[in-house]
Amino acid sequence: MSDATIDNWKAQHPEFLGSLKEGKEEADARVVRSLYSRAVGYSFNSEKIFCNKDGEVTRVPIIEHVPPDVTAQIFWLKNRDPAHWRDAWQVEHTLGKYLISDKPMSEEQWTKERATLIDVTPEDEKN
Repeated sequence: MSDATIDNWKAQHPEFLGSLKEGKEEADARVVRSLYSRAVGYSFNSEKIFCNKDGEVTRVPIIEHVPPDVTAQIFWLKNRDPAHWRDAWQVEHTLGKYLISDKPMSEEQWTKERATLIDVTPEDEKN
């Protein structure tokens, strides 16, 4: 089936389009619940299966715990509150230049790098 056929069905059959939308919403909601559960951790019922040397099988119910996942937490926060949880920050200034490094610098390194920058005033930038 081609994309054009599906697009035609969507246009000609509103109930078909509605079903597709409901399916997407349900799938998205399930992923949201799963991501949240992974971010905060969860427990679930399971069982351990043992077999002794005579071949007798024993099933023991247990509760398994999945700890919170830091990656899921970061993903959640970056998307829910990007103003506070983004990787890059935009720094605004009106005067001078900033020295930004992706690693710590010694005072000597900072002084050397800073010496290569030229401070300008807004009036100088216009010319």
